[in-house]
Amino acid sequence: MDRNDISNAVMGFFFPKLNRKFFLRIGIIAISAFVIFKWVCLPMKISGKSMEPTYHDGRFNFCWHPAYTFSKPERGDVVMVRFSGNSIMLLKRIVALEGETLEFMNGTLHINGKALEEPYVAYSCDWNFGPVQVKKGYVYVIGDNRNVPVANHQFGQTPVQRIAGTPLW
Repeated sequence: MDRNDISNAVMGFFFPKLNRKFFLRIGIIAISAFVIFKWVCLPMKISGKSMEPTYHDGRFNFCWHPAYTFSKPERGDVVMVRFSGNSIMLLKRIVALEGETLEFMNGTLHINGKALEEPYVAYSCDWNFGPVQVKKGYVYVIGDNRNVPVANHQFGQTPVQRIAGTPLW
């Protein structure tokens, strides 16, 4: 390629001809982006410190909606829970599954009477509550940051249908 061909290629890339093909490409890209970011990979901004140190306040991530299309949520999964449609979601970790009994004793989470090892919890707590049995079709979710008083946390049982997906990273 000579210098003139390269110059024409660069000009064609940055200033394409406004013909039918150009507008068709733009339309396909716009529709694809709408579908992907509306129903497949929902953009989200993390607001709050309930999942620190795993996820930090103010960071950006995507909610992978098809995560549970062919599988069920499991203990330890970080999930997006629909709080109000798809506009407000809570980022939480599943700690107990349906039918299980959970209890906090001196800050240690017990599932069915056995202490659960939680390597993702960096800050100890002194929480005491329970026992609570998880209802059928529900999971129990809670944040990783247990350094704040139990009264300041949003957690509890949530229907599996309200789980929108998992964070991509």
